Amino acid sequence: MRQVRRQRLGRSVRRVGTVLGMLAMLLTFVEVAYSADPTVSDPRTMTFKPVEFSPPEPERVVLDNGMVVYLLEDHELPLVTITTTMRTGSWLDPTDKIGLAGITGAVMRTGGGGGLSAEQVDAELEQFAADVSIGIGRQSGSASLDVLSKDVNRGLEIFAGLIRTPAFEPARVELAKLQAIEGIRRRQDSPGSIVGREFAKMLYGAAHPSARESSLDSVNRITRDDLVTFHRNTIHPNGMILGVTGDFKRDEMIASLRTVFGDWEKGTVPELKISDVSEAEMSRPVVRFVGKDTSQTHLRVGHLSIKENDPDYVALAIANDILGGSSFRSRLFNDVRSKRGLAYSVGSRLHTGMHDQGIWLMRAETKLISTQEVIERFVANIERMRAEPVTDAELAEAKEAYVNSFVFSFSSPSAIVSRLVELEYDGLPKDFLQQLRAKVVKLTKEEVLAAAKKHLHPDRLKIVAVGSGEALPKALATFGDVKEIKLSPEG
Repeated sequence: MRQVRRQRLGRSVRRVGTVLGMLAMLLTFVEVAYSADPTVSDPRTMTFKPVEFSPPEPERVVLDNGMVVYLLEDHELPLVTITTTMRTGSWLDPTDKIGLAGITGAVMRTGGGGGLSAEQVDAELEQFAADVSIGIGRQSGSASLDVLSKDVNRGLEIFAGLIRTPAFEPARVELAKLQAIEGIRRRQDSPGSIVGREFAKMLYGAAHPSARESSLDSVNRITRDDLVTFHRNTIHPNGMILGVTGDFKRDEMIASLRTVFGDWEKGTVPELKISDVSEAEMSRPVVRFVGKDTSQTHLRVGHLSIKENDPDYVALAIANDILGGSSFRSRLFNDVRSKRGLAYSVGSRLHTGMHDQGIWLMRAETKLISTQEVIERFVANIERMRAEPVTDAELAEAKEAYVNSFVFSFSSPSAIVSRLVELEYDGLPKDFLQQLRAKVVKLTKEEVLAAAKKHLHPDRLKIVAVGSGEALPKALATFGDVKEIKLSPEG
């Protein structure tokens, strides 16, 4: 256990050291700039050029079986981190066995593999303070290994064994199913969780891969054979991207990777393709509520939006930041919370990806009697964004925040490699983030206004509220035909 704590402390120290180093450089920059201009009496009036930063370039290698590997050495601490992204996901779940991908990923880690039992895997990893995690989400699978550099070869053998030949021990399969069922039974407990799930169903449809959810029946139908088949059909070396960072030597690492992965034959990689929602469904306004005994109304208001490679992405992201994404300086915060005192928690978000339609939403937690007024303020702020340009100060602050935060996307070798892995998985160029940054620098108020007019639609809002009392549907009736969502009892 002492070794485990030391390893975890090492990772924490590395993260903290990176952040402190960056802050020290920034303070030095401020001090030098301030002392160089004796005419400046108030540091708050100082202006700076955008921070320039050139991150190191990882090496990209492709093994003979198609596995892509990114390598970036970092000899600061005697640690190695290996991550992998796998082209699989719950979007492949059969309609009658929703939850299969998630359980497969869980038992790949807990159910033994590579010729070792589950107990043997855990014992060996604990012996040399290594940590392995594996999981499968909606659009991808992931796995990671954290290990001391002196133990990297043995760690890799165990890691590869769990990924390539998981044992799926029957007892661990049943345990994972019981844990999934318990999660299903408890998911109606949190109003915040309920409003998020029901909002996604309103946007995509309950049967869409981006919104569907497991049930007691679907989990109970899953068998060990289903896990074996799902793994065999979706986990292939030519559908994986590895990222390797830390204290290793390039040639030795490549040789080790070829030893544990090189004889793994290629397979047919599933194409990640998620169907879009029809324009008719997207444009239809919907108002729904869930009756639940809670002290506040939990609100989600929004609609489907663009993907990350859309030409208007940057302009819309900055518009959202000004509207409600930037917390204390956003319009929603200052209007709904500071000026009117209607909600403690309020804001907006733009969730985008490459494989399904993005989501733009506004959210708040407010008193029942304030529900109607909060939604009215949401609509009023949307219309203002669409009707008039943002101010020079708002645009400058939003752009500065984005540009200056850019460096934190490359705050460590593992962050740099993770970004490249994500970009390649999504089919984006490796300089995509730099392209976004350049577009932000050049962005104008006119472009922000045009994006708001094109992509923010007060006439097609989906509204979901979770709260208590007979007055809730009356408060929502102003915005459309209100219907109740009846939650199914879970277990």
